[in-house]
Amino acid sequence: MSAADEILDVVDENDLVVGRFPRGRVYAEGLRHRCVFIQARDADGRLFVHRRTATKLVFPSLYDMFVGGVVGAGETYDDAALREAEEELGVSGLPRPRFLFKFLYDGGSAGSWWSAVYEVRCELPVRPQVEEVAWHAFLSEEEVERRLPAWEWVPDGLAAYRRLKEFRAAG
Repeated sequence: MSAADEILDVVDENDLVVGRFPRGRVYAEGLRHRCVFIQARDADGRLFVHRRTATKLVFPSLYDMFVGGVVGAGETYDDAALREAEEELGVSGLPRPRFLFKFLYDGGSAGSWWSAVYEVRCELPVRPQVEEVAWHAFLSEEEVERRLPAWEWVPDGLAAYRRLKEFRAAG
């Protein structure tokens, strides 16, 4: 089954399921769905940053400071966060990511999606999926901040990153 054939829950403005459709249709029609964003840090507290592959359905070849993806039909945010983190980092036995907050991302003509933000510590050697990740490194927050204006970032990840900074600043 291709990624475009994966079945997703379509949700309303209150994050209640109103239908189920293949991912390709959800993206093509800009239907509201669910995603998870997991900020992964190594033992030294550095952030996992990567460049998406050119074959990704959404935001190909852009940089991201989160791992994550869509929540499958009937899947919980928490289960999707663990699954996506392990898949994209290429590890198993990762601790369950800690939920921080959720927000509705507005992608304009691309649609909108409920976005659950998590964090996880990954002290395991990472082996990112070659289908998902073209390049990766663990970078300090200072280095990520320096790269923000220089690299082209996925817009939803950038929105989640800014909201996460505000969330942490608010305590």
